[in-house]
Amino acid sequence: MSLLTVGEAAERLGVSPRQVQHLVAQGHISQIARGVVDEASVDRVLAVRGAGHGRAWAEPTAWGAVAILSGHAADWMGASQRSRLRTQLRGLSSARLVACARNRATSVRYAGHPASLSRLRAEIVDTSQASAALGLASKASVDGYLAVGELDAVVRRHGLSRDEEGQVTLRATSMDIAVVQDLADAAVVVAALDLAESLDSRERTAGLVALDRALERL
Repeated sequence: MSLLTVGEAAERLGVSPRQVQHLVAQGHISQIARGVVDEASVDRVLAVRGAGHGRAWAEPTAWGAVAILSGHAADWMGASQRSRLRTQLRGLSSARLVACARNRATSVRYAGHPASLSRLRAEIVDTSQASAALGLASKASVDGYLAVGELDAVVRRHGLSRDEEGQVTLRATSMDIAVVQDLADAAVVVAALDLAESLDSRERTAGLVALDRALERL
């Protein structure tokens, strides 16, 4: 595990140390000890939002963008909101889309026993197996969404421990999980966003290319 001071993390992200502490409080960055954070978690934040400040959409808007790009109606938004969002999407790059949509869920990585992974997949909206549709080998890891209120129980039930190098990524969202499941089943946009946040260059490229295609179709 590589470590950074809060000051070093702030410099890498192009934000203030206080903003780094805010990211720690939100669960986006792992704090190892007072004033010391895990470098991998900082790099993940950087991969998603880039250096400096960038405003993200609220969670319902982020899922609205996923719905529009997946050919679904984002009926939790008003007609005028959907129209404005559609117009905004037409002017976005895939990298900017990833940054704007980052608030669709809070992502945390865990380590878990390999024997429990198949059972875990059955309890979440699993997007990790969509890798094959994006030209990648199916991932041996688990990556998926669940309701915010279910996160702690799932972590306890499967004996997961927080680990930035772990093989399990859980994305807790307040969006109706049935909606998330429908969107994940309808198109590769959800999985592409997940891959575009990866530190693995092949996964990130595959995700960005798929998002480029979705934006072009729009």
